[in-house]
Amino acid sequence: MITNLITKVLVGVVSTGLAVYFIDGVTTDGNIMTIVYVGAIIGLLLFFLKPILKAITLPLRIITLNLFTIIITMALIWITDVFFPETQFEINGIMNLLYFSLIVVGVEIITSFLKK
Repeated sequence: MITNLITKVLVGVVSTGLAVYFIDGVTTDGNIMTIVYVGAIIGLLLFFLKPILKAITLPLRIITLNLFTIIITMALIWITDVFFPETQFEINGIMNLLYFSLIVVGVEIITSFLKK
């Protein structure tokens, strides 16, 4: 259980770093600790809230062939964006939020393969 928590936090930190580096609409204040804090909060939300939201939205995930999971991830990243002030961390636009969530999902998939 604790390894899953550490894995989710690392997924959040790595995906936040990748998103800041590759997506122009995702900006930080340039401090590495901001990326770590944002990634840690995303990881904690992925660990605690995502399973609950996945259980609640099970019918939608079945209808959309599990594509609704990306919407759940987008919502969790948006919550993190709202939590931080614009001077520290900001995501400009819904498409940048979608790209960020795709990076998070991709890093989650890679880490799930590496854990096996």
